[in-house]
Amino acid sequence: MRRLLGEILVESGLSAERLKKTLDLQKKRGGRIGTLLVRLNFVTEAEVLTALGEQLGLPFQGDLGEIDRELALKLPITYAKKAVAIPLRRENGNVLIATSEPLALSTSDDLRLLFNADISLCLSPSEMILDTVNRLYSEDMNRAEETVQEMEEEDLTFLAAELDEPTDLLEATDDAPIIRLVNSLLSQAIRERASDIHIEPFEKEMVARFRIDGILYNILTIQKRFQASIASRIKIMADLNIAERRLPQDGGMRIKIGGKDVDIRVSIVPTAFGERIVLRLLYRESALLPLDQIGFSGDTLTRFNDHITRPHGIILVTGPTGSGKTTTLYAALSKINSPDKNIITIEDPIEYQLKGIGQIQVNAKINLSFAAGLRSVLRQDPDVILVGEIRDSETAEIAIQAALTGHLVFSTLHTNDSAGAVTRLIDMKVEPFLISSSVMAILAQRLVRVLCTECREPYSITPAEIAELEIKTAVAGETVYRAKGCPACFQTGYLGRSAIYELLSVDDEVRQNIMKNADAAMLKALAVGKGMHTLRQDGADKVLAGITSVDEVVRVTQKETE
Repeated sequence: MRRLLGEILVESGLSAERLKKTLDLQKKRGGRIGTLLVRLNFVTEAEVLTALGEQLGLPFQGDLGEIDRELALKLPITYAKKAVAIPLRRENGNVLIATSEPLALSTSDDLRLLFNADISLCLSPSEMILDTVNRLYSEDMNRAEETVQEMEEEDLTFLAAELDEPTDLLEATDDAPIIRLVNSLLSQAIRERASDIHIEPFEKEMVARFRIDGILYNILTIQKRFQASIASRIKIMADLNIAERRLPQDGGMRIKIGGKDVDIRVSIVPTAFGERIVLRLLYRESALLPLDQIGFSGDTLTRFNDHITRPHGIILVTGPTGSGKTTTLYAALSKINSPDKNIITIEDPIEYQLKGIGQIQVNAKINLSFAAGLRSVLRQDPDVILVGEIRDSETAEIAIQAALTGHLVFSTLHTNDSAGAVTRLIDMKVEPFLISSSVMAILAQRLVRVLCTECREPYSITPAEIAELEIKTAVAGETVYRAKGCPACFQTGYLGRSAIYELLSVDDEVRQNIMKNADAAMLKALAVGKGMHTLRQDGADKVLAGITSVDEVVRVTQKETE
């Protein structure tokens, strides 16, 4: 007689009280006992499958091991996802199938017919199976170069219809080579963690490039004759006018690849050799990391946490485009977000959806600017306001008035360092006394690439590098790391990015100097004298910690002048 699943789980550590509670719920709502236990967080899926394996006499595999790709890809991706099953390999004439649904007998019958062989089952967690399915089909799709070669041998005379719904590109069955090429580029870009895809026309060819961790890499060269077809396909996907080739166009689309939702902003501009296309990829499932995981550390983290928990004032984040300012602001908002606070943002564009926070999208077509949005937001009884960017004097003045009337305001400016933000506001005709009485802190930041831990290479830092980074605590011969390159990081030597910061706190002495119209250099010297870490010094700390390399810090920071 087969043992009960609950009995096996109790022997493995599940309390009898929790089992009884789950059985009572099963009587009311129905469903499988194992599924209910997992939903109630009483056990993990792996524990249920292990017990189920003991009950049915099937092995549990926490690692799928070596997979026969050709065999696995014979199973259509839609069926594999629906059945939560994947063929692993042939063993003793049988096809070994990993599944998290061993009681679905129809699946075994289907696979027996498909492979014309007997089936043997092993149990594995559903998430592991689905991740493996997506990875295999993603790798199979990432053949942009092969697609281009096929295209060069075919006569391209048509395009596909418009995509009404965001279907998973891994499940696409289109045969048109242009569609396969665009899908392959998107799939490969997402797999390689690219933030942008550039498709650039030149006199005799087109070049596709990916921006990965802030650096552009050449990926593919495409024949010039496919230029119009590729542009038209992307316009169709982004709902743009395919007949317009003389004016710039901006649009967007949402796609799915491997079950992941990705928003794509599309920019097309006419150039001397045709339309230049840039696709910005925004990963909707990107986790919002806490402040201590995006680069903040030590005294800078302590002081920044103190500033963002104050009831009013302005906190400015400065840096060039793509330096991670929005990510830092979102992390700060997530830190202080609570049901007793009314937080409203005005953004262009909204890059992440923040739960419990009202987010407004700037829209120039209907005159919804940062200034106009900020005026309206002040009538919404906010506690905290995020203004995506202070671009003009009108926005600056309203933001300052909001801070002076008891609101906490976050915003960004495009300046090279923290002290430069004061000069920038004065250039916008903001009075120095208003700046000194409203701004509490200015944070400057840059992004440095993080060394790949699989291949980073240790070496002894040289006196020249110590001087270059202005390190006062290191001695020549201390071990640091440099980039090398391996398959895990696509031969770049780096994997991911981290921020480096300098935080200028506006205290009484800094306020007095702002009132006296002190220039940026004087304000910075004053802040450094009070212990502020400059961008380069923060980068040097990350070099000594083995996070990044000397070359990377030198690349993104400017040398401090005497």
